[in-house]
Amino acid sequence: MLKIDRPELAAFLRSRRERLRPEDLGLPASTRRRTAGLRREEVAMLAGMSVDYYIRLEQARGPQPSAQLLNALSRALRLTKDEHDHLFHLSGLMPENERRSPTGHVRPGVLHLLDKLDDTPAMVVSDRGDFLAWNAMHAALLGDPGRLPPEQRNVAWQHFCNPDAAALFLPEDFARNGENAVADLRARLAAHPDDTRLRALIEELRMRSERFAELWERHDVELRRSDHKTVLHPVVGRIDLDCEVMFSPDHDQRLIIHSARAGTPAHQALALLRVLGTERMASAEQD
Repeated sequence: MLKIDRPELAAFLRSRRERLRPEDLGLPASTRRRTAGLRREEVAMLAGMSVDYYIRLEQARGPQPSAQLLNALSRALRLTKDEHDHLFHLSGLMPENERRSPTGHVRPGVLHLLDKLDDTPAMVVSDRGDFLAWNAMHAALLGDPGRLPPEQRNVAWQHFCNPDAAALFLPEDFARNGENAVADLRARLAAHPDDTRLRALIEELRMRSERFAELWERHDVELRRSDHKTVLHPVVGRIDLDCEVMFSPDHDQRLIIHSARAGTPAHQALALLRVLGTERMASAEQD
């Protein structure tokens, strides 16, 4: 059961308001503005609501907004789809047509698909980013999650707490991966506020990583989707890959596939990696 989270809702509204420029919305720009972004009364005007009501929302003391009002605020603040859903979650409401049933069980059909992708790195992660299943090519490309302690088998944990993680990516890719991971966790927490394991993970990361804590305070929300990244493999070198993310029907699990176009150096590198296998990878990590 979702409940309104007034402090988080207030902080999120402020962060989205402050990132907008008046001129982007057809409002007159003023040199007398003391802070960046829109004024509260401007947001209220754009959303068609009273200024006092909006101020109370930002002060974490307003009533629970209706779905109609949230849709109006979403349009006024130019929220993305993920941010729109996040706004609903923080307000204690479920977005339209959303049904979620988090589970750690990977369906047999998905496991069968992983086995068939013997030339393509692929893995399944949970809502929290926990590693649930992976194939041999994923283990050869990014390391075998099965070698990790269970509490460390998580995308965000590996990014922010594993000191060796940065060596696998270009600096700009690594930074973007971290931003995406935090934005994804914040969206997940709003969707599942009673998930104690998720809350424990976030609190641990906030304590262990200054960078995570800094990104968390930005209140960015975005579900992880398709991307392009470069892996710096210790044996075969640089591999430029397309990263495809496919959601389960309930959005509680994601299948992540790394691929390369045929005939490219990256495709040849994956072919070599397939031959080398995970044993060569393990030997390289030990040297």
